[in-house]
Amino acid sequence: MSSDITPPAIPARAEVLVVGAGPGGSAAAAHAAAAGHDVVLLDAATFPRDKTCGDGLTPRAVAELDDLGLGAFLDDRPRITGLDLHGWGAEQRVPWPSGRFPGYGSAVSRTEFDDALRAHAVTRGARMVQGAKAVDATLTDGRITDVIVDDGHGRRSIAVRDVIVADGVRSGLGKALGRQWHRDTAYGVAARAYVPSRRADDNWMGSHLELRGPDGDLLPGYGWVFPLGDVAPGPLPVSGGLLNVGVGALATAKRPAHMALRPILEHYARMVGDEWGIDGPPRLVTSALLPMGGAVTGVAGPNWMLIGDAAACVNPLNGEGIDYALETGRLAVELLDDTRRSPDHTTRWRDLLVEHYGLAFSAARRLAGLLTVPQAVPALGRPGIRSARLMSLVVRVMGNLITPDDADLVARAWRTAGRVSTRVDDRPPFR
Repeated sequence: MSSDITPPAIPARAEVLVVGAGPGGSAAAAHAAAAGHDVVLLDAATFPRDKTCGDGLTPRAVAELDDLGLGAFLDDRPRITGLDLHGWGAEQRVPWPSGRFPGYGSAVSRTEFDDALRAHAVTRGARMVQGAKAVDATLTDGRITDVIVDDGHGRRSIAVRDVIVADGVRSGLGKALGRQWHRDTAYGVAARAYVPSRRADDNWMGSHLELRGPDGDLLPGYGWVFPLGDVAPGPLPVSGGLLNVGVGALATAKRPAHMALRPILEHYARMVGDEWGIDGPPRLVTSALLPMGGAVTGVAGPNWMLIGDAAACVNPLNGEGIDYALETGRLAVELLDDTRRSPDHTTRWRDLLVEHYGLAFSAARRLAGLLTVPQAVPALGRPGIRSARLMSLVVRVMGNLITPDDADLVARAWRTAGRVSTRVDDRPPFR
């Protein structure tokens, strides 16, 4: 896709080292390089590579792509109008709410999406190092002086000024730096697959809020169907008109998710097969565990920050994280460039995450925790799916489309719920 297929040698130093070339890391690298920083973008994988994800892009993610200069990338992708919600014998088609974000979303496989983003970072001036994993760091008074990298041929060190950690949900480097994931609030388990379909160019994302397993038992989660359009042979090892079909379930430490995701996913694909014109069995089935709602501590140090999935910036109600990843990548670079007040990121980055996401994450993960109670799902879902107004609110919250600038009744009520929730949190987001 670009001239950097053969990874360069591991450099001896970098002003800004970005660890992880998913959406958050690549966005951070692109913004930092465009701002004039010497940037190295490091990833353990060799691209293109697959990643477990629903592949959906919300209007907020589309806005971040526009800001990155990648808006045209979506020109030949499905233009998603909104969500087609199902459950308890009812259906609601809810367009994406209008407002400060574009009125449409999209969907692109992560194999293709991530490769395009990291190639864009390279065109902006970032140096890409593939097939090399950040395994540890040398710290002095909490400040990273060197990141230890293993490229399969031995360990080497990269001297750094600043580090942006974007190495995903497990965040190996984050863990080495002291990041802890707390599972007392809601977390997610999810599985996805690709299926051939005659409706791959549909303008609606399908979502089933009443998720049942093969035995008919009601599960605390939902199913999704996201149209990817006509995928040409290339990075994704399947082609043609494809859908991303998946299932996700919520859990907490008190109510862990003990379920085999693959048979649930296969059952769900059969259930929606006729409606979505599915022509074959699920392929490339993968699964993941998702920290959500800022349920981590240790997100920053004097010269390092965790972003995206590594910082548990994932919506607790649906597992969506791409828009948060893109956004936190941009915010981290803005903080790098604002060193006049203090060069220490430790509290400033945590406070910035709290300011942007704390209230919404607290309220959403409390609601998500409630949904892990089996009786709560039908009690809320059965009347809720029959209300167009309520489902519009659900889409707005699930799409991360309420901003601090919104002053309407729904936005004020959601922020109030967040403030109340935060006050009674045993551990508020990011703390």
